[in-house]
Amino acid sequence: MGWIVTILVGALCGWLASMIMKTDAQQGAFLNIIIGIVGSIVAQFIFGNMLHIGGAYAAGDGFNFLSIVWGVIGSVVLIAILKAVGLLR
Repeated sequence: MGWIVTILVGALCGWLASMIMKTDAQQGAFLNIIIGIVGSIVAQFIFGNMLHIGGAYAAGDGFNFLSIVWGVIGSVVLIAILKAVGLLR
C-alpha cells in the first residue's frame, strides 16, 4: 500500500510542479511521477537534512500536507535544474 501512495503523491507533486514551471505539455504521467518522487527526495535532502528547515524535516516522517508542499517545492527545484541542464524546455 505504501508504494501506491508514493506513486499517487509523486504524480500529484510532479503534476503541480510541472504546472508551476510551465512544462506540463511536454511531460507525461510517467515523468510527472518520477519528477514528483525524486523531487520529494531532493527537498528532504536539501531543505531537511542540509538546511534543517523544520517543515521539510518533519515532512519526512510520513504522509501529511507538508509532505505534498515540500514535494512540490523539491519538484520545482528539480525541474529548474533539468531546464538549466537542457533536458527540459
